[in-house]
Amino acid sequence: MRKRNPVLIRLGIFAIAVGAIFFAAMAWLAPQSNDPVELMRIAGQAAGVAVGLGLAMLLLGLVGKKPA
Repeated sequence: MRKRNPVLIRLGIFAIAVGAIFFAAMAWLAPQSNDPVELMRIAGQAAGVAVGLGLAMLLLGLVGKKPA
C-alpha cells in the first residue's frame, strides 16, 4: 500500500486557500482600480496558477509513494 505524504497534502490545501483568498481580495479592490477588467484578468491568472499548483501538490500527496 502507498504511503501518503501529509506535508504535500497540507501545502496543497494551503496553496489552494491562498489562491482563493488572493482572488477574493482583488475582486474586493477592483472597483477602486483605474482598469478593473485588467486587474481581475491578471489576478485570475495568478490565482489560477496558485490553485493549479496546490491541486497538483494535493494529488501527489494523496497518491503517495511506494514503501521501500
